[in-house]
Amino acid sequence: MPSTTDAVDLLTTLVGFDTTSHRSNLELIAFIECYLDDHGVASRRVLDTTGEKANLFATIGPQDRGGVILSGHTDVVPVTGQTWHTDPFTLTAQEGRLYGRGAADMKGFLAAVLATVPAMTRARLGVPIHLAFSHDEEVGCVGVRSLIDDLKGVAHRPVACIVGEPTRMRVATAHKGKLAIRVSVTGKASHSGMAPEGVNAIHAAGHLIQWVDTQARAKAEHGPFDERFSVPWTTLQVGVVQGGEALNIVPATCHLDIEMRTVPEDDPEALLEALTAVARTVEADMRAHHDEARIEVTRLGDYPGLSVEETSPLLAFTLGLIEDQDRARIGYGTEAGLFQNGLDIPTLVCGPGDMAQGHTPDEFIETDQLHQCVAWLHEMVDALTTDAIDSSHGGRAPFIAASRPGR
Repeated sequence: MPSTTDAVDLLTTLVGFDTTSHRSNLELIAFIECYLDDHGVASRRVLDTTGEKANLFATIGPQDRGGVILSGHTDVVPVTGQTWHTDPFTLTAQEGRLYGRGAADMKGFLAAVLATVPAMTRARLGVPIHLAFSHDEEVGCVGVRSLIDDLKGVAHRPVACIVGEPTRMRVATAHKGKLAIRVSVTGKASHSGMAPEGVNAIHAAGHLIQWVDTQARAKAEHGPFDERFSVPWTTLQVGVVQGGEALNIVPATCHLDIEMRTVPEDDPEALLEALTAVARTVEADMRAHHDEARIEVTRLGDYPGLSVEETSPLLAFTLGLIEDQDRARIGYGTEAGLFQNGLDIPTLVCGPGDMAQGHTPDEFIETDQLHQCVAWLHEMVDALTTDAIDSSHGGRAPFIAASRPGR
């Protein structure tokens, strides 16, 4: 079995690469490429349009059938403005904890996966294990989309995916989707002493703020509801408001940033259409006073939610590999919904560490969590060997049966 020591050594190296989202991740990608090559594993890059960032994809095991993706992102959030008691890019061990930026979110999972690669290459896998490492997850799950598009065209598409975000090694079957919107309101400035001659952009924006608040209250009261979440309804909020120059000037501009976090049963596009319709109504009223007034509604970013049925064979398989049968409730977004929707494959979230430490100063992962993840991955390798699948007729991994030639 791969040791936790191997994973700690790998995590030390991974944390040492500053892959904050505004920076390139190519040095880290090159390290992983060399590591995989040393173990006889070929990999390929999927570059972004700038050529400064890359996703990485590798397959271990048979090449003529689908398999299971183990997915994680390589980027981390900034440390700017945070007070750390250790160097954030030097892994520091203290009292059973490993401190460093990305230790929990989510280089700990990457390290555990890489530490298990030797076991993967030694095993007689009945189906392949795919490694998918992405860039720019922290800025809206941007990077993985090109990798998913690339996988749509492969001859043997993967049949399942596990995203290793930190869940304390509990399985998460759902998370909310997110839609971020910017509303830019342009009115007409005037002296406040002659306010009727202007068109107050902040007042116009206020109608949209009121709509967001009304919708948020309606969702809390009427749903739809999904009890898998600690807040089991869709939430809407205005997170940023910018407008005005001085108290004695009727403001000509105002900008709103609006966030919607939707339960899987809700429709974010319908909410966006409703918001846009309100904006058009308010804009028409503004133009009755000034024909150059306008309201622009811009999508800043989005990712879909995740929802997996309790009867999913992938869920049964994953739960069979771990001790903790409780489901994780996660309030953050992941790339899982993109894999589920884009490749039409069952997808779960399960990984070491706790997101309560993610994005914080003195971010850490417990060494025991790393050990549990390594052990879990080793169990997965054993369950996906040819002997294990044949002896149980795919019983431990029934979701992969359709991917095997001749089945």
